[in-house]
Amino acid sequence: MGKKQYKNAWKREINDIVRGICGGFLFGIPLIYTMEVWWIGSLAKPRLIAIAIALMFVVVFLLNYTEGFRKRRNTWRLDEAAIDTVEAMAIGFVCAAFMLWLLQEITPATSLKESLGKVVYEGLPFTLGVALANQFLQEGNQNNSTSATHKNNLHATLADLGATVIGATVIAFNIAPTDEVPMLAAAISPPWLWVLMAASLVISYAIVFQAGFSDQKKRRQQKGIFQRPLSETTISYLVSLLASGAMLFFFQKLTLSDTWMMWLEHTLVLGLPATIGGAAGRLAI
Repeated sequence: MGKKQYKNAWKREINDIVRGICGGFLFGIPLIYTMEVWWIGSLAKPRLIAIAIALMFVVVFLLNYTEGFRKRRNTWRLDEAAIDTVEAMAIGFVCAAFMLWLLQEITPATSLKESLGKVVYEGLPFTLGVALANQFLQEGNQNNSTSATHKNNLHATLADLGATVIGATVIAFNIAPTDEVPMLAAAISPPWLWVLMAASLVISYAIVFQAGFSDQKKRRQQKGIFQRPLSETTISYLVSLLASGAMLFFFQKLTLSDTWMMWLEHTLVLGLPATIGGAAGRLAI
C-alpha cells in the first residue's frame, strides 16, 4: 500500500507540473514574440532584475495562497504557498528559457547577464500562467451523460476545427502584423524548423490531452473524424498553419511573389503561438 501511495504521489506531482507548464505556455506565448521585452531584458541591470523577481514572488505567492496550481489543496499554509511559489517561478523561468532558445533569442553565444534578463522579464507571464493554471483551466465536471457527450462525428469534428481556427486566428492576428515574425524567421536555419514543428505538436498535445484541462477524459472518448489524440493534434496543427499563413498574407507580410521557402519559414514561426491558441480554442468548447 505504501508503495502504491508513493507512486500515486509522484503521478500527482508530475500531473501538477505538466498542468503548470501548459498553463504557462497558454498565458506566456504572446509576450514571447515581443522584441521590446527582449531588449528590456537584455539591457536590464542586476538591481532591476532582482526587483522584478521580488515583485513576481509577491504576486505569485498571493495567487498560490488563495488557490495555487496544484489540485486538492486542503489548507492555506504559508509554507506550502511559499514552496509552490518557488516551484511556479522555476517552471515559468524554464518555460521562458526554452521558448527563447527555441526562437534562437538565447544561444550559447549570448552572455549570462543578457540571458538572465530576458528569461526573467519573459518569465513573468509564464509564471502567472503556471499559478493560474488550476484556477482557470481545471478539469471540468465529468458527470455529463454519454449521449450528451458523444454527438455525431461530423458535428464534433467541425466544432473542434472551428474552435481551432478561432483560437489560432486570435493569437496570429495579434502577432502577424509585427516585425518579430520576419526577424525570427531570418535568424532560424531551415533544419531548426523541424524542431519548431516538433515543439508545436508536443505542446499542443500536452495542453489538450495531458494537462487535465477542460474535461480531458471526455475529449479522449470523442468519436469524430480525426478525433484521436494524435490525429486531432496533427490536423489542428495544419489548420493553425493555414490560419497563420492567411494572417501573414492579410497583413501583407507575405505576398504571392514571395518564395515558397519564405512562406514556409514565416508560417512555421507564427504557427507555434497559433497552434497554442488553437489548443486553447479547443479547450473552450
